Amino acid sequence: MIKILHLSDIHMGSGFSHGRVNPETGLNTRLEDFAAALSKCMDRAISEPVDLVIFGGDAFPDSTPPPFVKEAFARQFSRLVDAQIPTVLLVGNHDQHSQGQGGASLGIYRTLGIPKFIVGDRLETHLIHTRNGAVQVVTLPWLTRSTLMTRSETESLSVGDVNQLLTEKLTIALEGEIRRLNPEIPTVLLAHLMADKASLGAERFLAVGKGFNIPVSMLTRPCFDYVALGHVHKHQNLNLSNNPPVIYPGSIERVDFSEEKEDKGFVLVNLERGKAEWEFCALPVRVFLTIKVKVSESENPQADLVKAIGKKQIQDAVVRLVYQLRSEQLDLIDNVELHALLSEAHTYKIQPELVSQLARPRLPELNANNSIEPLDALKTYLASREDLKDFSESMLEAAQGLLGGKEELLEEVLVEF
Repeated sequence: MIKILHLSDIHMGSGFSHGRVNPETGLNTRLEDFAAALSKCMDRAISEPVDLVIFGGDAFPDSTPPPFVKEAFARQFSRLVDAQIPTVLLVGNHDQHSQGQGGASLGIYRTLGIPKFIVGDRLETHLIHTRNGAVQVVTLPWLTRSTLMTRSETESLSVGDVNQLLTEKLTIALEGEIRRLNPEIPTVLLAHLMADKASLGAERFLAVGKGFNIPVSMLTRPCFDYVALGHVHKHQNLNLSNNPPVIYPGSIERVDFSEEKEDKGFVLVNLERGKAEWEFCALPVRVFLTIKVKVSESENPQADLVKAIGKKQIQDAVVRLVYQLRSEQLDLIDNVELHALLSEAHTYKIQPELVSQLARPRLPELNANNSIEPLDALKTYLASREDLKDFSESMLEAAQGLLGGKEELLEEVLVEF
């Protein structure tokens, strides 16, 4: 039996706007959070020990992360080299150049010729010899339409027809790979893709490039003993019969508030030909907490806000306080007190929402000097736009980066868009 650790969507270098600079290290605390989560994955791989580690793609927010982020990623995976544990790194959509040509952020591992390290940037089968036997890993990196089709092939087709043709082309390519498999050796399909039955999380906003949905039926082939997926940040099994298991382990840390209620972790697999037993292993990651209060009908909105904050365990959490109020209640809010109450949080944001924009009330005043800031104006505008509700957080974080003019915040803009 071969023991495998399956993890995905590390996104090392994401979420800087939800952290702060650690004065002792000079690093953003969210980078330290992601590195700590990855370290726990490596701890488990080495302590078991596992025979193989497979990574389902999206190592970084983009294909050109800064050196200190690449170093944090490489430092952890180098531990697998020391432990002589074979590793497969799959190229995800965030690992590719914007044109979809190659996996720049992971290609260095092939160039350096690191022993037992495989970079999966094409549809290919890899025969890997582990301490407990051989295993075949079919790598299927993130595919864009341009990967499988030319522009001339799609010019006169509807979106539905294009997706159908893409699925047919991928089916043919995958079938060719399947025919070359050794039926006596256990086989893993390692793929970075959007399956048609997957429940989405933050990746709906983070997607780079134009991908397409893959039918789960294409993945549940008898030749595959375990289907290891990446891309979707929410852990889930898409084939409850487990014949074979089709598993998204999810991301190893929370990227933003859309993942507030999701468990994060990795998957341990015991694999043999015709059978795979798996277990999701949760990681102790940073808590994200939304405190949402409607005070528009309250006679004492400040007291209601203080009470709502007091009911929550906010220490060391990433917190956002969202409250709805009327424009005439703005002067009843003591923002200095709100800041003091939230100071125990790791980081926090205050997001007032006006229940009516008809009178175009003055902006909420969130700082100690009672000055009106551009971010406040943007928050008020977004609160009046129901059609932008799903994108408001990403837009606010992007604006914060642009207004801040700091390098680490500018990197965060690239993460979210």
